Amino acid sequence: MNLKDRIAEYPNFPKKGILFRDFSPLLKDSSAMESIADEFSKYFHPKNIDLFAGIESRGFILACILSTRYNKGMIMIRKAGKLPGKTTKISYTIEYGKGTIEIQKDIIKEGQRILICDDLLATGGTAKASAKLIEKVGGKIVGFAFIIELTDLNGMKGISKYDCKSLVKY
Repeated sequence: MNLKDRIAEYPNFPKKGILFRDFSPLLKDSSAMESIADEFSKYFHPKNIDLFAGIESRGFILACILSTRYNKGMIMIRKAGKLPGKTTKISYTIEYGKGTIEIQKDIIKEGQRILICDDLLATGGTAKASAKLIEKVGGKIVGFAFIIELTDLNGMKGISKYDCKSLVKY
């Protein structure tokens, strides 16, 4: 299945000069969702993963799809102030601003193997910050799963020490 043909493009969103690649049209097609799960299943072996971490908010969708396919749990990496209980935070820079993300301190057991999921890899700021956050609370990063990668923004460079897979490259 050609996923690229089903990804929508929105110029000047969320701000002028940005071409937003939107995977939302894939969500209404169960065969596209199945294809996404199939492709990642070929790349990441279930015995190497304990949990899937979804980056807010679109990464939650991919993490849920894969956690169901692999029969594993899913955890959330959220924007600051969105999680109850004790959290650990990290601030970082992204392609059009700054951000802070957090994770619950006790959500991961020491040494658990985590596959981080997001819809899109651009500059890699959020991905790199997510890896640091998970490692800070004791998790071990298995790798990253992205539906879309914007190759000209070199986001893979910042996370190259991890095993990474993206399905559609622009």
